[in-house]
Amino acid sequence: MWQARQVSATRTLMSLMIDIRKLGLFNQMAKEGGNTVANHLSQMTGMETEMEITKINFIDIPDIKTHVGDEKQIGISIEMVEKPHGHILFLFNARSAKDLAHGMIGDMGETDPNANGFTDMERSAIQEIGNIMTSGFIDGWANVLETTIDISTPNFTFGPGSGMVDQLVGGRDNEMALMFDSRVHALDSDINVKVYTFPELEELVDLMQRIEV
Repeated sequence: MWQARQVSATRTLMSLMIDIRKLGLFNQMAKEGGNTVANHLSQMTGMETEMEITKINFIDIPDIKTHVGDEKQIGISIEMVEKPHGHILFLFNARSAKDLAHGMIGDMGETDPNANGFTDMERSAIQEIGNIMTSGFIDGWANVLETTIDISTPNFTFGPGSGMVDQLVGGRDNEMALMFDSRVHALDSDINVKVYTFPELEELVDLMQRIEV
């Protein structure tokens, strides 16, 4: 039994080996995805936004949950239904969601930045912003990987961030995930959107191996 596990682990490590010259693709994917999201948000809300990459790590899934924390947040997640498969999770607090919605709606509809809860128009705006963020991020990845990546309809959740991570990747056979931890924030506001991506490692490496550098 131990020998079988060792063979399986060796095969996994071999499948994750990548030309060192291609490691820069990880940064390109994070930058392209985040910049696309920031540009789309700027166009939709009229706010100047920018993207900051904070971490790109191979990390144990329990540690990811600890990193994300138990604070209740708004989560928008999508599943990649084509290679490299996996999930992407956007997290932001209620204040950021309200500010984004107000930036998009402006004076055209009912918004109250100081009210508890969300109006129907604010919810609709947040959902549309979620659609744009998720599709924009994946478009950035697809450009770098020179492929197309189809995605599921975005799923909206409110609750502890750690619980969302557990729901998305807690059932994976492997105990590690590649975590891109990026932040998109507005320069003149407290808006802060955190982006966590969990691609299937072997499939991502396979796509990267095909790219000429």
